[in-house]
Amino acid sequence: MLSDIERKVHRILVNYSKGRRRLPSIQELGIKTGRGRAGIYQILAALNHEGFIAWSPADPNQIQLLKESEPKSKWIYGWR
Repeated sequence: MLSDIERKVHRILVNYSKGRRRLPSIQELGIKTGRGRAGIYQILAALNHEGFIAWSPADPNQIQLLKESEPKSKWIYGWR
C-alpha cells in the first residue's frame, strides 16, 4: 500500500505518460511535489520496491512505468 506522497508521485508519472507521452524529470517531480532531490529519490525508490516503476539512482531520469493503477483496497471510508 502506497503512502499519500508515493500515490501522488505515481499519479503524476501516469498522467505525464498519457498527456505528454513522456515521463517527468527529477526536477519536474520536485516542482510538482515541493520536494528536494533526496526526497524524490526516496519516493522513487519506494515505488521501485513496490513494483510500480523500474528505476535506479545510477540513472535517475530513466524511469519506466510498470503499473498504471494501485490495486483496489478492501476498505472504503474505513468500512469493509
